[in-house]
Amino acid sequence: MIELAAAFAVAGAASNAVGTAFQRKAAAASSRGGIRLLAELVRRPFWVLGMIGVVGAALFQSLALVNGPLALVQPLFILELPFALLVAAPLMHRRLPHWGWWGVAGCVLGLAMLLAAAAPHGALDQAPLSRWIPALSLCVGAMAGCVLLATPGRPAARRAALLAAASATGNALTAALLKSASGTFADEGFLAFLRSWQTYGFALAGVAAVLLLENALQAGPLVAAQPALTIGDAMVSLVLGIALLREQVRTGWWLVPQACGALLIVAGVLVLSRAVQHIAVVPDATAKSEEAAG
Repeated sequence: MIELAAAFAVAGAASNAVGTAFQRKAAAASSRGGIRLLAELVRRPFWVLGMIGVVGAALFQSLALVNGPLALVQPLFILELPFALLVAAPLMHRRLPHWGWWGVAGCVLGLAMLLAAAAPHGALDQAPLSRWIPALSLCVGAMAGCVLLATPGRPAARRAALLAAASATGNALTAALLKSASGTFADEGFLAFLRSWQTYGFALAGVAAVLLLENALQAGPLVAAQPALTIGDAMVSLVLGIALLREQVRTGWWLVPQACGALLIVAGVLVLSRAVQHIAVVPDATAKSEEAAG
């Protein structure tokens, strides 16, 4: 079941990366913000394609969370960053520099080392309100704080990072609520799923996370938004899995390879983020043929 959960999580990361790339292409062409930005984007074909990718990612994520712990599934979404860059580069007619592949390798190897050493296990689908209330309060409070700090007039990169961090927290909270609701569906059926407050909670949290993501992508460069989004989601999910759902990870000397894996991930993310700034423009094939004909 763990292997199945990991496979679904990787598929979800790839699907979400495709969605993010198309959403970025649509959001970059708009100068609006907030609800008005979303109202404009729903009429753009690229944004619709991006949402299809997001919906597919949510489906894969649900299947992964039913079969494995939150602390395993959500960190695997770190793979969304290299996937997103590999998809976005050709979509925007760009080429990732050769040394950017070292960032991809760092993310993949670091993630493998971290999860192999941590070996998350002991997943629960449900948690009592005594644990849900502080978890919800802290997550919503963190999201609100990031939004308040990302006021217009601040540097674009800082605004993008703060809004992406808020979206990452929303994504992690959505995943925790989705795991609980999916567990209710698997154990008690569709009617119980509809009666569960977590079902409506993950819908609201998911909408908020998407709205924050659109504004983060529009507020500043992907180099600022994507690392905060990807790493933030994994870290908050890890904390929620352990504190809320009582998932367990190995400690003791296993913390050494876990720390090494985390450092590799951070290094890989930084390399990939810098690689974005050095992406070369790939001439359009049509333009090249017209130039040759002329």
